[in-house]
Amino acid sequence: MSAVKYWIWLSELRGIGALSARRLLDRFQSPEAVYFASESDYKKAGLSSAEISKLQNKDMRKARGIAQQCFENDWTVLTYEDAAYPDRLRTINDPPLTLYVRGRLPVMDEEAAIAVVGTRSCTPYGLKTAERIGYEVTKAGGLIVTGLARGIDTAAAMGALRAGGRVIGVLGCGLDVVYPPENRQLIDDTAAAGAVITEFPPKTPAIGRNFPRRNRIMSGISVGCVVVEAPAKSGALITASCALEQGRDVFVVPGNVDSASCEGSNRLLREGGIPIMSGGDILDEYAHRFPAKVKSLDKVRLTPPDQGHIDKIIASQSENRQIETKKVIDNSEGLEYIDVERPTPPELSDKEQAVYDTMSNGKKHADEIVADSGLPARQVLPILTVLELKGHIVRLAGKYFEQRN
Repeated sequence: MSAVKYWIWLSELRGIGALSARRLLDRFQSPEAVYFASESDYKKAGLSSAEISKLQNKDMRKARGIAQQCFENDWTVLTYEDAAYPDRLRTINDPPLTLYVRGRLPVMDEEAAIAVVGTRSCTPYGLKTAERIGYEVTKAGGLIVTGLARGIDTAAAMGALRAGGRVIGVLGCGLDVVYPPENRQLIDDTAAAGAVITEFPPKTPAIGRNFPRRNRIMSGISVGCVVVEAPAKSGALITASCALEQGRDVFVVPGNVDSASCEGSNRLLREGGIPIMSGGDILDEYAHRFPAKVKSLDKVRLTPPDQGHIDKIIASQSENRQIETKKVIDNSEGLEYIDVERPTPPELSDKEQAVYDTMSNGKKHADEIVADSGLPARQVLPILTVLELKGHIVRLAGKYFEQRN
């Protein structure tokens, strides 16, 4: 616990972002050394006055309390330098310094992990498809990653558990906060069969700004992300944009072109998402990378879900969608849940900013954007898709783009 508390202290310092924390660790080699460094040491590290002021807070009571609560509940605290910390996650732009784990996290870098995302307000078609994909991916040797939210997330997790496999649930709250409340048993089952993880310490409520951060972890520990059903403005599209930024594959289940719940996911198909119709379609992309684990669905005995099982999921989601308007979180002392369907977009990376700035004077053709940004076309085109998904720009006819007002 003695070393872990310094990681928790650094990760919980408000005003010290991931990039600043990495710069500190690169210079001082450990969070303990950061803790005991002097003000002049911080200045030599190139930190701002505001950051240095934050680092002067040496109060360890919160960090000790978090570490103690994790110890008492048999939750693991994984730090950035632990061997069990996923290398995939370590290589993203802003990896979390700490991960809180309930259950047993497998060696993620050896798994064909697939993040399944979609809207909470999904259709019966979306629920059935997500459940089937979760089941088939698991049966064929893959590993399902889900946010355990209502709708698509829940169905995918239930499908994977029905297949007798493991599930990795990634939360936008602390491990002691149950959200949504009706998923208490599902969260317990996920932890028992696999693991539930979060970068947020105990007692952190499920508030809207946490979910974009949660999404980058989901895609970060996965090799690919599948969007089952997503409207034009959806948290699922944030996960898809994170996946694109991280160089992950993005798969899309085609949806009804007349359905608002499929507008965003169908647009992803138009922008280059890989269309799939089954879990086998997804894992076919990774059979060569994980030959010892991934199997063809043709060689797997599949059991179709009992219709009563599907009806139960649909009824449960419909009932709780009505309750959702109350926005009450279980055991979080009455704190409110803020809608995650419209999260605040993350800040732009340097390359995204360069592309975005080319449109500051009005609409631009894609070729002009490539020329003005100074970046290769192979980088600019995916960035345009990411900026569009984040809601920063609008695609016009004839390959023109402009900043969203």
